[in-house]
Amino acid sequence: MSRKITLLACLLSGTQVFAQKDTVTLDEVVVTANKIEQKQSTTGKVISVITKAQIEKSGGKTISQLLNEQAGITINGAFNNTGSVQTVYMRGASPGRTLIMMDGIPLNDPSTITTDFDLNLFSINDVERIEVCRGAQSTLYGSDAIAGVVNIITVKKDAQKAFNVKATLSQGNLGTSRNNIQLYGKKNKFTYTARYARLFTNGFSSAYDSTGIRNYDKDKYDGSVANAQLMYQANDHLLFKTFVMYSQYKTAIDAGVFNDDRDYNINNKSLITGTGFQYKKGVLALTGNYQYSELRRNYRNDSAHKTSTIFEDNTYNAISQFAELYSSVRLGAGFTLLTGIDYRYGSYNQDYFAISSFGPFRSRFRDTSMSQTALYGSLIYSSADKKLNIELGGRYNDHSRYGNNATYTFNPSYSINDAVRVFGSISSGFKTPSLYQLSLNANLKAEKSVNYEAGISYQEKSFGSRLVYFNRRINNGIDYNYITFNYFNYVKQIVNGLEWEMNARLGKKAGITANYTLLLSEELTQNRLTTKDTITYNYLLRRPKHHINISANVDVCKGLNLAVTGKYVSQRFDIGGFRRADVSLPSYFILGASADYVLNNSVRFFADAQNITGKKFFDARGFNAIPFLFNAGVTFNW
Repeated sequence: MSRKITLLACLLSGTQVFAQKDTVTLDEVVVTANKIEQKQSTTGKVISVITKAQIEKSGGKTISQLLNEQAGITINGAFNNTGSVQTVYMRGASPGRTLIMMDGIPLNDPSTITTDFDLNLFSINDVERIEVCRGAQSTLYGSDAIAGVVNIITVKKDAQKAFNVKATLSQGNLGTSRNNIQLYGKKNKFTYTARYARLFTNGFSSAYDSTGIRNYDKDKYDGSVANAQLMYQANDHLLFKTFVMYSQYKTAIDAGVFNDDRDYNINNKSLITGTGFQYKKGVLALTGNYQYSELRRNYRNDSAHKTSTIFEDNTYNAISQFAELYSSVRLGAGFTLLTGIDYRYGSYNQDYFAISSFGPFRSRFRDTSMSQTALYGSLIYSSADKKLNIELGGRYNDHSRYGNNATYTFNPSYSINDAVRVFGSISSGFKTPSLYQLSLNANLKAEKSVNYEAGISYQEKSFGSRLVYFNRRINNGIDYNYITFNYFNYVKQIVNGLEWEMNARLGKKAGITANYTLLLSEELTQNRLTTKDTITYNYLLRRPKHHINISANVDVCKGLNLAVTGKYVSQRFDIGGFRRADVSLPSYFILGASADYVLNNSVRFFADAQNITGKKFFDARGFNAIPFLFNAGVTFNW
């Protein structure tokens, strides 16, 4: 009976923190650093890993919320209503400057202004692990990697039997239901995975009712993701793979800041498929990948609830393709040469129709496209004692619209002893103008940046810490001019920052993790109040100067883990409106808790709660953030 009472108490107190055995170390095996498997201690790049164990303990969260807990990352929209736009800010960089990848292959949406890929199209149940690589990664990964990359890894490698089933059933407040099923296995030379996940919630009003008397309606979300992977191990050296992922969701939104709309919906769909191979023999490894994706976004504002717009239908269709071939060769004497070529293609069209008090209006953006071919190489050195590691790389890009450019990377690291390592880097990055931006200004050039980084890490069995200083300078950033109503290269941005990460084991049954991010910035851009001149702002919109995440956990008894988390976000600014002063958003601190109980190898119970005090806070002016959220469920493995 006491065991049941303990379990019940933990479930009721229930947000995610890492169990002692899941505590993140700074020496995980990673693939994102240099496209090859290696220990973090053999690279000078700053990488954080969200493990499978951590993901499984986060059943009530989204991928955006998990990423939002990492050092250096702010995702605006992670705490808004489900289905809200997820804007990724890494190290203070603007939207579209963080590259999202799936299994090492870049993802983007050619139909958006900044080509951001919609993180709502992922289910957390499809993810095996996530690698976050901070700092400019354009030399290996191309455009959009000015601030870093997020590699969402879905490949399942732990299948041993021919047939396995994994299912999760969970329910939460606000009418929330999260369910998924996985079938996976390994038979002879074939390994397969098939998954289906669905998330439904009644949600809450996206727009904030500042009067408290307008009775804004709840904005529902209904989304599902289905994917499958098949791998064939032809022999000891050659592996073939193919995959497909179909995602769709429909969500209700509102008319804008502080403004409700009862019949405005988004219906987004994505199809991603591709194939590839890996060949490894002796000193040579050769990898080829091809990916094709179709994206469709439809915004429909019906006429039943009239706002400033009586009716609106806005549809975007986009296609992107990516192909790459790269090799790594161990040259001897500690040197490895990585070389590759990749090709990218994107196109989209748009059909817009609206009726307002001014009458009907229609516009079409006909099919348009752009492509890019790139050559890149990286020479990696690791000393015989593994203490000194150096990467020197470069990339050349040939773009069909904006022309040519090149990037470089120099990234050394040195292990002073078994516990202490110092590292640094100098690297450049670039951001390709989007199709929409080029349609308004065909003379736009790629946005370029230079990044400097230095850090030190300490790692032993029960304690680890890492401190990183970074500096990024952008001299020809792409922005919109509200005088000429066009895009052009003129923004100057300087960001200095600190990132501190820590994990500690407190005895055999407890652990604690924490991270802190400091952003100090200057941005020369158009005066948002007058739009008639340029001005230097000493802050970045929606990005806090101080950002803290902390979590602590304890194994209460065999199989039972209880955790508590806290998140602090300092004061920051948001847009106050056209030709209005920016508005300060107050700082906030929110608490969460979780419980995880492993009954046996086949059954696991979990519960988590976010914002357990019901704190009212805002990540975006005029839009609600999450209230108290509770989720509980069970996972079965057969």
